[in-house]
Amino acid sequence: MDVADEKHPFADPGLPPHEHRIQDIDERAARRSERTVALLFTVSMLATIGFIASYVAIPVDKNVYIWTLGHISALNFALGVTLGIALFCIGAGAVHWARTLMSDVEVADERHPIEAAPEVRAKVLADFKQGAEESQLGRRKLIRNTMFGALALVPLSGVVLLRDLGPLPETKLRHTLWKKGTLLVNQNTDEPLRASDIAVGSLTFCKPEGLDEHDHGFQNEIAKAALMIIRLHPEDIKDKQELEWSHEGIVAYSKICTHVGCPISLYEQQTHHVLCPCHQSTFDLSDGGRVIFGPAGHALPQLRIGVNDEGYLEALGDFEEPVGPAFWERG
Repeated sequence: MDVADEKHPFADPGLPPHEHRIQDIDERAARRSERTVALLFTVSMLATIGFIASYVAIPVDKNVYIWTLGHISALNFALGVTLGIALFCIGAGAVHWARTLMSDVEVADERHPIEAAPEVRAKVLADFKQGAEESQLGRRKLIRNTMFGALALVPLSGVVLLRDLGPLPETKLRHTLWKKGTLLVNQNTDEPLRASDIAVGSLTFCKPEGLDEHDHGFQNEIAKAALMIIRLHPEDIKDKQELEWSHEGIVAYSKICTHVGCPISLYEQQTHHVLCPCHQSTFDLSDGGRVIFGPAGHALPQLRIGVNDEGYLEALGDFEEPVGPAFWERG
């Protein structure tokens, strides 16, 4: 301890005597601390795995009731809790490691110029090596391995989020609610359609039986399954497959434009053309729904239909190709 004088009016109080921690003198206590740190890192790894599992398994639209929070998104809650635990355990493990196992000897050093002399650089390297040794990173292999595991897994949380950049390789866009035996229901009256209800030259919009506008997923399903029914004179149908898939001149085509997915609603009775109101793509419903004008890239998908024993129109299967603008590459 320095003594105050005229040149240095403030005395250097010095450092207090170093007090050893129990981990410094008791190896069993050090082992307990090591296991505690390893446990925290292990919990972090499990929480990261839980984050990834939650992101994959929990539906986006699922809600749960949490006391004090009310009804919230189950996915957001699970992601927040698991990621918070993963990050907290890494931090808590590092702090506990530093406070109980790393060296806590106080070291006082004089300040030096910004430009380090060779001997100072050598001292810094020596201090670094000494610090690495005192951290016991090489000796405490359990801590080292679990720490590396936790630090390696946590970034995967961000990598998994890249899934939202595009859809997973599924086939859900290739399929609709139409299947063999599904009745064609008038979208306006919500009643099944008989063949006798469809007049020549008329346009009727349909939906699959069982799809209600109050259903949670109604918009997603109707965006794929919306149907338009037109009755033509059989002799006016030019396409052989269209004629085979029709019933007494009644043809069923997807209502979704193959350009950007707008709903088609304009029908020219004399030419049998339907027009998309968004970008004026025009399709010939007497010739396989082919494009005759506009930016649409391919024909409208046709639904094969028939009648059941009671005379109601029914689907004989699903569309043969995906509806909407992206054709085979979607989904």
